[in-house]
Amino acid sequence: MTKCRRHLLSLLVALVCSAALACTPSESADITLINGNIYTLNPDQPKAEAIAIQGDRILYVGRSVAVKSYETPWTERIDLEGRTVVPGLTDSHVHLSGVGFRELTLNLEGATSLNEMIERVRTEAADIPMGEWVTGRGWIEAQWDPPVFPTRHDLDRAAPDHPLWLTRADGHGAVANSKALEIAGVSRTTKDPSGGEVMRDARGEPTGMLLDRAKNLVDQHIPDPSDEREHEALVVGARFLMERGWTEVSIAGSSFDEVERIRRLQDEGDIKIRIYDNLRGPGADADRLLEQGAVQREHGGLFTLRGIKVVADGALGSQGAALMEDYADRTGKGLLLWTEDELRPLYERALREGIQIQTHAIGDRANRMILDLYEEAFEKVPAAERKVADPRWRIEHAQVVHPDDIPRFAALKVIPSMQASHAITDFHFARSRLGEERLKGAYAWKSMLNAGAIIAGGSDAPVEQGDPMIEFYAAVARKDLNGFSDEYWHPEEVLTREEALKALTLWPAYASFEEDVRGTIETGKWADLTVLSQDIMTVEAAAIPKTQNEMTIVAGKVVYRK
Repeated sequence: MTKCRRHLLSLLVALVCSAALACTPSESADITLINGNIYTLNPDQPKAEAIAIQGDRILYVGRSVAVKSYETPWTERIDLEGRTVVPGLTDSHVHLSGVGFRELTLNLEGATSLNEMIERVRTEAADIPMGEWVTGRGWIEAQWDPPVFPTRHDLDRAAPDHPLWLTRADGHGAVANSKALEIAGVSRTTKDPSGGEVMRDARGEPTGMLLDRAKNLVDQHIPDPSDEREHEALVVGARFLMERGWTEVSIAGSSFDEVERIRRLQDEGDIKIRIYDNLRGPGADADRLLEQGAVQREHGGLFTLRGIKVVADGALGSQGAALMEDYADRTGKGLLLWTEDELRPLYERALREGIQIQTHAIGDRANRMILDLYEEAFEKVPAAERKVADPRWRIEHAQVVHPDDIPRFAALKVIPSMQASHAITDFHFARSRLGEERLKGAYAWKSMLNAGAIIAGGSDAPVEQGDPMIEFYAAVARKDLNGFSDEYWHPEEVLTREEALKALTLWPAYASFEEDVRGTIETGKWADLTVLSQDIMTVEAAAIPKTQNEMTIVAGKVVYRK
C-alpha cells in the first residue's frame, strides 16, 4: 500500500468514526430491536415497537423510526418482524439442579401407565452394570388407570438385580424396589421418622413408597454425584430454562456448596441466567447466612442470595400435605415437617437480620400454621428492630388455603408464590384427595388478588415441566393441556392475561426486591427481555402452549436465539 493510499484510508476511518460519534457515547446503542409487538407493563407507555439497549440497560423504548438515532455502525439491529416482546420472564420457584438432573437421568414424565414406567426402567437398567443404583423421577400415578402408587413388587419386575429409587414428580414421595429397601434396612419393624411415613400394606410390610423425611432412609445410601456431574446439572438446568424464555429464576432451596458452584459458573460464563438464591433451613446453611448476611446483585446483578427456604409439609399428590381434616380418600391429615417451636427462633432471627423467608406450605393446616408464625414474628420484631423494614416474606405454593385465611396474605403483606401448572396437573386427583368443599380454597389465584395480595408465579420445575407458556395458559384458561375442565375446577379463579403476565414478570421482581430494575420494559431498567413467536395477550387460549420462545436477552446480551 502506498503512503498516499494509507493516508486516504486513515482519513476515511476518521470520517466514519466522527459520524458515529454524532450520537454521544451515552446515547449510542449496542443492540436495537425494531418492528416488534412490545408489551411493556409500564402504565405510562403500555405498548411500543422498538427498544434500544446500551450495556445491560434499556436506553430507549418507543418507535422504530426513532430508535435509529441511537444506532452506530457497531450497533446490532434485530428486526423482530412483528414478534411479541415481554419483560424478561421470571420463574419464582424452581429447583435448578433438579431440572438438570431430570435431563441427565431417567425421566419418567409422561408415563401413561405403570407398565410404561416399568418398561422405561427396564430399558434404562439394561445399560447399567448389575448392582448399581438406577434412579429416576417424574411419574404421576394420577395419570394411570388405576391411579394407585407403584410398589416394590412392581419395580422388582423391572430390574430385580439393581437397587431402584424412583421419585414422584412432586419430589415428596418415592418408591424403592426390594433390593433398595434391603440395602437401606427398611423392614416391617422400621419406625416412621418425624415428618415422614413408610407406607405399608395390610400386613404391615413396607410397600416401597416412602414419603417426605422417610425418603432419607434410602437417599442416604445412594452415592453422591461427582462434582463434575453437579456442575453439569446446574449448567444443563440453566440452559433448559433460558431456552424456554426465563431470564431469572429463584432457586427454592440450595446448599452453600451449590451456591459456590453457581457463583463460579456465572463468573466463568457457563450460567448466563439471573439467579435469586435461597438456602435450605433450618440448619447450618441457614445459620451461616444469618451470620454473614446476604449477597446482593453480584456479577452485575446476575446473582443474589438473601433468602431461606423452609418446607412445612408434604405434597398433595403423595398425600403428605398437612390438612385440617382427614384426606377424603385416606385416613390421616398429612405431615408437618417442623414444629412451631422449631421454626419460631429462625423466623424471628431472620426478620431481625433482613433475610427473606420462603416457606413451602401446601395444605390448609400448614398454610394456617405458617401465617400464624409469620404474624407472631411481625408482632414480636417491630420494624425499628429490623435491618429491612419491609420483609416481603413468602409462602411457596399456597395450594389449599382455608377461605378464612386468604385475606390474611394481603393483611400481613405475605406474598403467595404460586405455580399455575399445579392446578391443571393436580385437579385430576385433587377432588378425590380433598372432596368438593376444600376445592373452594384450592389454587385460588383470583381470590388472592381480589383480597389485595400479589402473586409471584413460577413453575416448580422439575415438579412441572418448566415452560412459562404452560404457566401462562394454566393461569388464564384453568384447563388441562387437552382443554378439559369442569365446575369443580372453579373457573372463576382464572386470571386476566395482564394479571398472568404480571405474575411472571413484575410481581416476581417485587418479590425479589428488584422492581426498581426489572419487571417492566422502560428506560433505565435492566435489559432482560423475552421474545415470543405469538401474541399471548390476544391469541386464543388453546394456542398459548404452542407459543415458542424465539429469543432470550439477559443483561443486554442475547443468550438464546432460536
